Amino acid sequence: MADDVIYVNAVEGAKRVMGNAKLYAKLLFKFKEDQSLQQMGTALSEGDMEKARTAAHTLKGLAANLSLTELYRQVAEMEIQIKAGSVKEQQMALVKTVNEQTLAEIDRVIVQYA
Repeated sequence: MADDVIYVNAVEGAKRVMGNAKLYAKLLFKFKEDQSLQQMGTALSEGDMEKARTAAHTLKGLAANLSLTELYRQVAEMEIQIKAGSVKEQQMALVKTVNEQTLAEIDRVIVQYA
């Protein structure tokens, strides 16, 4: 992954909540508790593509609303693969890696905005 990957677009995210940086930080903190990624992984391992698609869609929406740019991109690709019934293991691994990077970046943004 390139160094110019944007994990958290904090400027855009704060704009989405009318410039309220504290609210944005609070929403990011709440995102850290979300279980959609784990639910997606569990559903995939159980072969439940509908639950996996629902979890992916939820995570994609959260990422979009919070301006978690790279996570949104990778989960959108994951959702496409789930819908097609052909999930690549490397995509799930990439989503997990991007999620970890996003969470690390969220911690930095929370400190800055809270």
